[in-house]
Amino acid sequence: MQRLFSPWRKPYIERKPDAEGCVFCQALSQADSADNLILHRGQHAFAMLNRYPYTSGHLMVLPLAHVARLGELTPAVRAEMMELQTRAIAALEAEYSPQGFNLGANIGAAAGAGIAEHLHLHIVPRWAGDTNFTSTVGSARVLPELLEDTWARLNAAWKASA
Repeated sequence: MQRLFSPWRKPYIERKPDAEGCVFCQALSQADSADNLILHRGQHAFAMLNRYPYTSGHLMVLPLAHVARLGELTPAVRAEMMELQTRAIAALEAEYSPQGFNLGANIGAAAGAGIAEHLHLHIVPRWAGDTNFTSTVGSARVLPELLEDTWARLNAAWKASA
């Protein structure tokens, strides 16, 4: 049996959400950089990279408010989140040229939300054939670039799309 080691995931796996607070709110308390992965802050919402991406460029759009459900947001916040998704897709298209996208949200732990207490929408760039033996049978992802490099590329593309 082969083993893939990813020690950077250990703190995430062992985290106790109630003890540490919300990781998204913690990220908001820091300056935007490759450390907290935030690409853009708007009036009501923000965009950031997923720390444990499915593919390079996997982004999330989140409300600034710490809420768990879409119904807890005002129409203005929901509208800004949709605009940020649109802008995220434009930045990803400019920098990575994906052939498609998966957009979605896992709302609630039963739906698969790893961090259910802070609503987040996923934008996952896709390419034909990006699912292979390793991800299908081995249940592991292999990413071709460092997360910090992805942040730098998309940060530049995001600013260029403004």
